[in-house]
Amino acid sequence: MSRRSAALVAVCALCAFGFTPVAAAQQCAAPAGNYTGPVNWAQRLIGAERVWPLTDGAGQRIAVVAPGGVESAGQLAGRVREAQSDCDGRGTFAAGIIAAPTDPGTTFAGIAPGSQVLSVRVPLGDPDSLAAGINRAVEGGATVIAVVSPSASGSGALSAAVRNAFSRNVVVVASAAGDKPGSRTYPGALPGVLAVGGIDANGSPVSAEGGEHISLAAPGSDLVSVSAGGRGHRWGVGAPAFAVAYVAGAAALVRGYRSELTVEQVRTRLLVTASGAGGAHDPLLGWGVLDAYSAVTAELPEGIAAPVVGERPSAGPKPTVVIAAGPARTPRQDRLAGALAVLGVLAAGVAVVATAAARRGRARGWRIG
Repeated sequence: MSRRSAALVAVCALCAFGFTPVAAAQQCAAPAGNYTGPVNWAQRLIGAERVWPLTDGAGQRIAVVAPGGVESAGQLAGRVREAQSDCDGRGTFAAGIIAAPTDPGTTFAGIAPGSQVLSVRVPLGDPDSLAAGINRAVEGGATVIAVVSPSASGSGALSAAVRNAFSRNVVVVASAAGDKPGSRTYPGALPGVLAVGGIDANGSPVSAEGGEHISLAAPGSDLVSVSAGGRGHRWGVGAPAFAVAYVAGAAALVRGYRSELTVEQVRTRLLVTASGAGGAHDPLLGWGVLDAYSAVTAELPEGIAAPVVGERPSAGPKPTVVIAAGPARTPRQDRLAGALAVLGVLAAGVAVVATAAARRGRARGWRIG
């Protein structure tokens, strides 16, 4: 993609934020106001608040790789590492969907409000620059990487960066934002990357890009999130690329509750618990629509693997979903230590009672037998 083409894509992409192409060339992203309307359909669909009694993503760092980086604005104030002034606006909007905490002044909140965002700014359209951004995210301690604006082509450097992320146990999620049917964008088309398509409130696909590489789908139409350029929000935003933020947020919740999982295990969990994952692969919806609650809470059969295009889904037992009823699970050894401590306290109590009883018995002339 030429620099001129990349610039035109960047300008036109801002139309999703309510700008015309002419205005976008002269004006940065800015809030439309403070959102106080009903809870957005996408937020209701994901239902992340059901998971928060178990985990809100605390301890997870999600790198948002976008042309403008991420601004520490509004609900994201103080929650963004290496924050930048985001004229483009897409990175901040995606970061809000991922990590914005609850606020009494709005009905909007992110998927993993306890998580932290790492801002990674990359030029639009260049796969090698995107590779460098992914490497910066890995070195910056990201546990999940969300690529908001993918490249129309791949490169050796980009493939190597993704492999490096996997070797460091970092989940990579990318939007499938190609603008033509059958198109492929990168890194989403690379093996192991979760490529995400968008849907509307009716569950219909809104992404043009499709194919065997699509992993699953998430909201990508009529969305609400934090706006760059000040304190406030934008809503009614229709951009399939933002579906990546919902999956990245869900991945952060999975990692927050099940920290022992590998990248492939997190990927498998998101795919096999997606609604419709038991059927055939859809070129626009992948293995189904994201189900964050099941992804976190489901008890999967041992040895279950991610579905593969062209193969029949596993005929094994279906995942069992448990009720979210407590904080993140402690390691097994911690639970054992806690149990032993409780038994120790009980034993000490019994000893005290027995000693007191024996003394009273001797004082009264009691004899054994």
